[in-house]
Amino acid sequence: MGRFYESINKIDSLRCRAYKWGGAVSRRPRKKSLNWSVERRYEFIEFRLYWQGRINRGDLMQAFGISQQQASKDLNVYIEGRKSNLYYDRQVRTYWRGKNFKPRYLEPDATEYFAQLQAVEQGLVDEDHSWISVFPSYASTPSPARGVDPEVLRDVLAAIREAAALQVAYQSMSRPEPSARWIEPHALAFDGFRWHARAFCQNDKVFKDFLLSRIVEVGEQADASSAAENDADWHSEIILEIGPHPELSDTQTRAIEMDYGMVDGKAEIVVRKALLFYALKRLGLDTDPAARRPRDQQIVLITQAAAADRVKSAERWMDGTR
Repeated sequence: MGRFYESINKIDSLRCRAYKWGGAVSRRPRKKSLNWSVERRYEFIEFRLYWQGRINRGDLMQAFGISQQQASKDLNVYIEGRKSNLYYDRQVRTYWRGKNFKPRYLEPDATEYFAQLQAVEQGLVDEDHSWISVFPSYASTPSPARGVDPEVLRDVLAAIREAAALQVAYQSMSRPEPSARWIEPHALAFDGFRWHARAFCQNDKVFKDFLLSRIVEVGEQADASSAAENDADWHSEIILEIGPHPELSDTQTRAIEMDYGMVDGKAEIVVRKALLFYALKRLGLDTDPAARRPRDQQIVLITQAAAADRVKSAERWMDGTR
């Protein structure tokens, strides 16, 4: 039972991963008249019905460790007032999704489904503990392993929790040997490939990011000299307005608009200013669009003036972190 609830918590944490640099979870607002565990079971019912088209008592019993009686009660109560959502097939003893199915506790989200597939593939959640029961054949491109020392992460987390300064030996790309620094971490950041500690650097008197994999050693802890609230770039957001490359054909343009969910030929991506450099780099917007073929570049920042300002701002911020 412990392993299951641990996996459920992992799945819940995955809901918070949004690849538009800060999106919303897929769960509908909680119904005040229900307790959390009952609502979770109703959400599970709708997840299985929506994505797999069927559910039975055994699914609920296995997923939540409840009795057959409780599983039957959950399904019967759920059906009340929502009879069009599912119907019972006595031959196979299974509830099937109805033609007029409308979820009440689940807001279907493809990103969440993909996140669960990734969690299973990466070994974060066992297949038996995922809300998905019938898995499609799937695979993803491998990512290089990042050597983050768990003791370093533990100490950085402690400094974040206690709002403290931390003495570290850090390997930068500009010096041949690790250098001693006092940093005051207040957050973690993921750039799509690597994890960083966002921190105030006492040496340089500026907020910057430090790759966790490059922290060679952790020393003493001391009182912080700054506050997380003073990190303006971390608390500021920038809206990137993107559109298809103007030299794409009409067919290619329509395909790119569909890929990025564009409306009227554009889409907006909200990103923290502190992560701007990484966002532009990951989207392929950190260089002149003319340097690549239109079908390779695919998207551009709308208006060249805005594009130049964004890239210049990102490069200026990045200069202070090397």
